[in-house]
Amino acid sequence: MSSSSDIASASHGEAAKPEWQPQDPPPANWREALMSLIATRLALVELEAKDVSKEAVRRGASFAAAIGCTVFAWALLLAGGVSMIAKSTDLPWDQVAVAIGILHILGGILLARLAKPSAATAFPVTRAEFQKDRAWIENFQKTKKSND
Repeated sequence: MSSSSDIASASHGEAAKPEWQPQDPPPANWREALMSLIATRLALVELEAKDVSKEAVRRGASFAAAIGCTVFAWALLLAGGVSMIAKSTDLPWDQVAVAIGILHILGGILLARLAKPSAATAFPVTRAEFQKDRAWIENFQKTKKSND
């Protein structure tokens, strides 16, 4: 059996090590080999899921704090800006506030249209291992058919 450090190193960009090492005897039958493969892949998915969730929580907390600070600062800047514009143009403050509100709505619509989802894929090591497994199974089926 591989150690958790072997699988942990695989979750950080290195290739996953096989379930059994060369000095270990190979699996007795295909079922044992398949179960070993599935157990290894599930352990890899579990480790990568933990890494992804920790990173998501950290980013979420930082993002929430940044949004809170930004909203508070923006509210203060708007209040001061409305007052300054109203005093300098001799317009009533409520008209200035409505005009700035309309500008914010238009800016928000523009930014929402420009926003694009992230292209980063989750579980890159697991996806690569599943692709290798698929290729191995296809090759195994071809060799099995040629032996029949």
